[in-house]
Amino acid sequence: KYQHVRESVFKDDFLQLITGTISEKINKGTQKCCLLNSEYLNKKLKLEEEDKINSPTYRRILEFRKKLPAFSKKDEILETVKEHNIVLISGETGCGKTTQVAQFILEQEIKSNRGSTCHIICTQPRRISTISVAERVSEERGERCGHSVGFQIRLEKNLPRSTGSILFCTTGILLQIMNSDPFLTEVSHVILDEIHERDTISDFVITRNLFLNSKPDLKVILMSATLNAEEFSKYFNNCPTVHIPGFTFPVKEYYLEDVYSLLNCPLFPPAKSGSVRRERKNMKPEELKKEEAVDKYIEFLEKSRKYSKNVISNLRHPNSKVLNIELIRDLIKHICSHHPHGAILVFLPGWDKISALNKSLNDSGCFPPNRYLILPLHSMMPTVSQRDIFSRPPPGVRKIVLATNIAETSITIDDIVYVIDSGKIKIKMFELEHNISTLREHWVSQANAKQRRGRAGRVQEGFCFHLFPKGREEVFDKYQLPEMMRIRLDEVILQAKMLQVGKISPFLQKVIDPPNPKAVEISLELLIAMNALDEDEQLTPLGYHLAKLPVDPQAGKMLLLAAMFSCLDPIASIASSISYKDPFVCPLGHEKFLDKIKRDLDFGRRSDHLLVAQIITQWEMACRQERGKRFAQENYLSHSILELLRDMKQQFADHLFKMNFIATNNIKNDYANVNSNNLGLLKAIICSGLYPNVAIIRYLNEKVKVSIHTMEDGRLGIHPKSVNACVNNFESSINLHDSTLVYPLALIFFCHNLTMEDEGGRLKTLVVNKSIKFQCKASTAYLIQELRAWLDWLLEYKVSHPGVTDWESNSDDCL
Repeated sequence: KYQHVRESVFKDDFLQLITGTISEKINKGTQKCCLLNSEYLNKKLKLEEEDKINSPTYRRILEFRKKLPAFSKKDEILETVKEHNIVLISGETGCGKTTQVAQFILEQEIKSNRGSTCHIICTQPRRISTISVAERVSEERGERCGHSVGFQIRLEKNLPRSTGSILFCTTGILLQIMNSDPFLTEVSHVILDEIHERDTISDFVITRNLFLNSKPDLKVILMSATLNAEEFSKYFNNCPTVHIPGFTFPVKEYYLEDVYSLLNCPLFPPAKSGSVRRERKNMKPEELKKEEAVDKYIEFLEKSRKYSKNVISNLRHPNSKVLNIELIRDLIKHICSHHPHGAILVFLPGWDKISALNKSLNDSGCFPPNRYLILPLHSMMPTVSQRDIFSRPPPGVRKIVLATNIAETSITIDDIVYVIDSGKIKIKMFELEHNISTLREHWVSQANAKQRRGRAGRVQEGFCFHLFPKGREEVFDKYQLPEMMRIRLDEVILQAKMLQVGKISPFLQKVIDPPNPKAVEISLELLIAMNALDEDEQLTPLGYHLAKLPVDPQAGKMLLLAAMFSCLDPIASIASSISYKDPFVCPLGHEKFLDKIKRDLDFGRRSDHLLVAQIITQWEMACRQERGKRFAQENYLSHSILELLRDMKQQFADHLFKMNFIATNNIKNDYANVNSNNLGLLKAIICSGLYPNVAIIRYLNEKVKVSIHTMEDGRLGIHPKSVNACVNNFESSINLHDSTLVYPLALIFFCHNLTMEDEGGRLKTLVVNKSIKFQCKASTAYLIQELRAWLDWLLEYKVSHPGVTDWESNSDDCL
C-alpha cells in the first residue's frame, strides 16, 4: 500500500508501527526487558545506599517516614509485589503511599543487588503533584532532585539516572514513553497513582497494561484512595490488594445553613416571578428528583426551628445555588477574626473564579500583604509559582490558598486548618446529540466533598465550610462520571492506534467503564473523514504525525499544514489557544473597553482566532522591550496565560522539528513564516483544521438581516465576547465562542470530501456536505475539481515525505 513512499526513517518507523498488534508481538516473546544486570553497578549503588545511613539528616527523615501508616505495611507491600505482576494498593489521603511505595521498591532492589535492573516510573495526575512528590522523595533520600529521583512533565523535566532510579511523571508523559517504547523494555516497575480520579489517560493506560500482563519482567502497581478500590481489583481479575490505613485529625463541618447563620446574611432580593418553575421545567427527571429532595430537607430545617427565617428563605432562593464571591470573602474575614491562626484552602471551579476572589480580597482592604499571603493554585500555572504553595509563611502571616480540585489529592499543603468548599467543579462534557464539547460548572460528587474535607485534618483538628446545604450533599452523585464516558475520543483513538491495540471498539469496551459506542462512532467517522485513519481503522501517515503532536487532531492538522505552507507562528498561537484558552480576562464593568480593544486589533478580519495570534505577536514584541506585563494589563490580558501559550508554541516547534517538517525549532524563523502575512492562506488553514465545525450565514429579511445555522444544531447565536458578535442578535442556548469568517473557496479546497452534482445544462453543483453546496459554471467546477485533486495529492505526498518546503521560485514545492 505504501510502496510509492520512498525509503526513509519515517517510512521504516511507520510501517513497523502499523504491522501487527501488541498482543501478537508479546506472544512472540521478542520484547524482553533491556535493563542489563551489572554486578559493578549493583555494588556501587548498594554502597551509596549504605553510606546514607551515616547521615544525621537521612536518619532524622527516616524516623519521620517510620511514623507514616505506609511504613507499617512495607514488608507486606514488597512481598506482594515480588509474588504478583499486578498489585493494587489502597489507602486514605495522608497514609504516605505516594511518597513511600516507590522508595520501598527501590531500596529493596538496591539492597538485593538488583539496582542496575531497577527503573521505576510513577505517574501522577497533575504537574504540580509530580514535581512536589519528586522533590519530597529526593529530600527523604538525602539527595538533590535529579540523582536517583527525578521528574518529567509537559514543559519541564529533571531526569534521574537511567537505572537504580525513580521517575515521577504525569500520565501523559508515560503515554509518550509507551509511544516510543510500547513494551516498556527499559522499565522494571510502573506505579499508577491516584487512579481513582478516572481521567481518560489513566483509564487508557490501565487498559493498555492488560496487554502487558503476560510480561514476567514488568511489575504494575496501582494506587488508589479507598473510595472504589474493590472495582479496580475486580477489573484485574481480583488482583491482590494491600490496604494502608489512613490517619486524619477530626474535622468540624459547617454547611451553607450554618454559614448564613454565622455571617448573619441579609435576605436575597426577591427572585423573578416564575424563575424557579421555568428552571425546573427544563430539568431532566433525575435532576428534578434531587431538587425535590433538597426542598424536603429545607422543610425539615424549617420545622426544627434551629435556623432563622432569613436563613430558610435564602436557602430556598435560586441564588443559594450560585457561587457567591462576596459570601466567600466575608467567610474568610470571619475565619480570620474568630478562629485561631492556620492556613485557609478555598476550593473553586476555575481560574475565572480564582481571579475574581483574589481581586475581591485585595480590593477589600482587609487583607494587607504584611499579614496575609494570598496564593492562587491552578493546574496551568507556571510550576515555579505553584511551588510557593508548600512553603510556610513568616510568623504572623496567614496563608490563603485559592485552588481548583488540583488540591483534592496528591499534594499536601501541611499547614491547612480551614477548608472552604464551594461545592462546584468544572467538567468537560461531550454532548452526543449536538456533537459539541462544553466546559461547565457542576456540583461535586460525594467523593470530591470527602477529599476536600480531609484536606483540613492533615496536621491538626480542622474546620470545613461547605457552601451547599447538608441535604444537597446527600443527593450528590457518589463519584464523578469517569472522563472516558464524557469527552470526545479523537485523541484517545489515535493514541490507542500508536500503541497497536487493534480495532478500537473492542479495545475501548475493555475499559473499566466503557464509553458510549455512539461517541466512539462519531470520533472514528471524524478521523476517517480527515484521513487520519483509513477505512480499516489503520493509521495513515497523517494520523501517525497527528498522534505525535500534544494536541487534539484538528489543532494538530492546522500545525502540520502551517509547517508545510510556512506560516507557522500565527497558526501555532491559534493552536495553543484552542488547546488551552484565550488570554483575555475581563473585570466586571469593563466589557465595552475590552470589546473595543478586540475590534481595533481585529483589523476587520472577522476572526477570533487571528485576533489571538495578533495579540500574542504584539505581547511577544512588548516582552522583548521589557514591557510585556504592562501590555497585558493595558489590553485585559493574563500575563501568566500568555507565558503558558508561548511555552506551548515552543513545544509545538520542538515536535515539528523532530518530525522534520521545519528546519529549526525556532518558531520565529523566517523560513517557517514565509507566508505568515497571507490572510487568505491563514483562514484556509484554520478552516482545514476546524472543519467540519462550520456554520452558515444566511440572509433572511430586513428585520433579521442574517441567520446562522449548523447542520447539527440548527439556528444558533454568536457569543457576545466574539469579534463576530455583531453579525446577529439571535439568543440561543448554543453559542459559537470563537469563529472566523471564511469565503467559499477555503471551504471547497479544505473540506473533507468534495463531490460534484450535475444540474443539467451549463451548471454544476459543488457539494461540501448535505447543507453546504455551491452552484457554478461547469467549466469552473471542473477546474476547481482538478485543482483540488492536485492539492490533495501534494498534501498527501508532503505528509508521507516529511521535509522542509522549498519556496524558491523554480522548486517543485513552490510550483
